Amino acid sequence: MSIAVLYGGTRNQGNSEILTEIAVNHLPVERIYLRNYNIQPIKDGRHSKTGFHEVNDDYHTVIDQILPHEIIIFSTPIYWYSMSATMKLFIDRWSQIFRDADYPQFKEIMADKKAYVIAVGGDSPSIKGLPLIQQFNYIFEFMGITFSGYIIGEGNKPGDILHDENAVHAATQLNKVLLT
Repeated sequence: MSIAVLYGGTRNQGNSEILTEIAVNHLPVERIYLRNYNIQPIKDGRHSKTGFHEVNDDYHTVIDQILPHEIIIFSTPIYWYSMSATMKLFIDRWSQIFRDADYPQFKEIMADKKAYVIAVGGDSPSIKGLPLIQQFNYIFEFMGITFSGYIIGEGNKPGDILHDENAVHAATQLNKVLLT
């Protein structure tokens, strides 16, 4: 079972990254830090005669990294009650790749995957983070991706997540599941 982790945080060793590392401890995973890639927004060309215009950035590099894996873990801080802008921009670009001749089977390939979400926020995330989880659920449902689970942790300042015993325990349990 091969795993790719998409880190959507902009801070090195942020709380969502720390919690995710607990979940993937001792696992061979491909770590993809979206903050290290130049991913540009696109002009929506779904309904124009010319379609989407080519964007010269690192997006295809990231897509090529995730496609071979069976499991994708989406790791994001909860920013303003949603996923990070970095993560959202990455997912928004799926609208373009559906029409990319270089990826004719993108949706079908993604439909064979399992996904987990690990999210950390500072304002009652176990309640206020649920719309984020629902958003991911709708995204995965549209794509045909199996939504295998999620962890929501609480933390604001760097390292705070380590004080959320429930989230750390959930990450440890996910690690056991992924190790089998």
